[in-house]
Amino acid sequence: MEPEGKVTISDGGGMQRPRFGSRFLTDASHVFQHNAWDHVEWTPAQEEDARRKVEEQAEEKLSVELQELYDDEASEFWNGFYKIHENRFFKDRNWLFTEFPELLGGGISHNIGVSCEAGFDRTAVPKEPLERLSGQNEFPERSDFPGSHTTLRIMEVGCGVGNTVFPILQTNSDREVFIYCCDFSSAAVDLVKAHPDYDPKRCHAFVHDLCTDKSYPMAGGSLDIIILIFVLSSINPDKRMTVLGFFFWFFCCTRVLAAVKRLTQLLRPGGLLLFRDYGRYDMAQLRFKKGRCIADNFYARGDGTRVYFFLPEEAANMFSQAGLVQEQHLVDRRLQVNRGRQVTMYRVWIQSKFRKPLCPPHSSDDHRLHVNSSISNSHGGTCTESANR
Repeated sequence: MEPEGKVTISDGGGMQRPRFGSRFLTDASHVFQHNAWDHVEWTPAQEEDARRKVEEQAEEKLSVELQELYDDEASEFWNGFYKIHENRFFKDRNWLFTEFPELLGGGISHNIGVSCEAGFDRTAVPKEPLERLSGQNEFPERSDFPGSHTTLRIMEVGCGVGNTVFPILQTNSDREVFIYCCDFSSAAVDLVKAHPDYDPKRCHAFVHDLCTDKSYPMAGGSLDIIILIFVLSSINPDKRMTVLGFFFWFFCCTRVLAAVKRLTQLLRPGGLLLFRDYGRYDMAQLRFKKGRCIADNFYARGDGTRVYFFLPEEAANMFSQAGLVQEQHLVDRRLQVNRGRQVTMYRVWIQSKFRKPLCPPHSSDDHRLHVNSSISNSHGGTCTESANR
């Protein structure tokens, strides 16, 4: 029996999927009645055991030579992954339409924006691209880029073989929706372009390393939505770089923050960034053996690809420092169940929605003022959500 107040949403194919936070395990004897449970509260013993495992992993770091190899040849390790697995490893992410209904059918909306004042003034964002703010964007003026004549423009960074892109294209039959998708791996992008649903009139796939200053194929301030699903975790969190600021001054920041700042410049005022990635103490982190740790909470898998596990405040601060305003920021503590094998798996993911304000902040302090410190978690917290959730 489902709990009262269950919220469901169609995935576009007639199926009704429960939204996160609608299925609770109230009786431990019923754990194998469903495939997953939301907001699962960890016991103090579980938390302590997870902390201890992570500390033990960090006792034995990879050699400096191997760390440099994994960093220098990162794209080749991902190429190797996709050449082996092709499009068979990941399933299509139809859950996106449940957690991010902005992507569902006609749900991609321009009618919600963040005003220049603190808080969330639901002011209208015009359908035509707004004039970019002077001095706010280093990208050149362009009008002939792919998708420039469409009304709604979405970009997925770290697209893999298209498990996000093609469900969005299939669900949104409106030809005015154009999707850009890029990946570090040329093998992955080749697989996207070979997909039978790939249509250059509706989609533009390209190889891109978001940690470089290589230009994107679209104009600055032209995107409505940017999707970052399990991609920022693949970047070395400790690597730092010098980047060009809005007014031609230079500053040093982490590779991840520099990448997010550049992506923010591609969003139009009122544009939305959707984020989902690994959280601290996720099952995938606790499964690593000694000798796979590169740095604290950053690991190399057996195939040479790498993964970082975020704290919720790390992610929130990163997007805040990039000038974005929080609309949703939650910790998805989920208990997944293999009913056939009678196995339980504790997953921890960070899920967020951050919006680009209609006016630039006056200082870095303003970024923090716009970030709601309330973070949803398994211990009964709350989250700030957009009006259509």
